[in-house]
Order: sequence, then C-alpha cells, then structure tokens
Amino acid sequence: MLKRLLYSGIGFTMLTGCATFKTLETDIPLYERVFIYSGTRLDWAAIARNDVALSRFKVIPPRYPLVDLPLSFALDSLFLPLTVSAELFH
Repeated sequence: MLKRLLYSGIGFTMLTGCATFKTLETDIPLYERVFIYSGTRLDWAAIARNDVALSRFKVIPPRYPLVDLPLSFALDSLFLPLTVSAELFH
C-alpha cells in the first residue's frame, strides 16, 4: 500500500512538471540564473504567491507546488555539487 502511494505521488508530480528541471533548462542568460536549490525556490515562491520571485525564474511553476516541493528538494540536494560549481564559475 505504501509503495503504491509513493509511486502514485511520484507519477503525479511528473505529470505536473518538475520545478528543478524547469529552472535548470530555461533560456535565461547564465549571469541571471539562480542555480542553487532553484526548483525548491520556485516551488516555495509559488506556494507563497510571491510574484516578484516567480518573475525572476521566467518559468511557469508546477500546477501543484506543494506536492512537488519534497521531490524538488531531494533532486536539488542531489544536484547541489554541480549547481555550486556552476554558481561559482558563471
């Protein structure tokens, strides 16, 4: 039962779009990008309805950011060594 719920949650999140992949694949110039925990920041801005922060990403947030937040946090944590190096050298 728990596995089914977990797989359903992951599938549901993939249907709504992953904020981490959306923010890392944008057409924003490198000097304007936010790399470190970008998916988590996008989800948090969408939950808080912070239009100023949302406009900085220039990406449409996921439809259900509260569902996407834990998975984006996990994926952002996985990508942290890469995003720190990208942030330092851009």
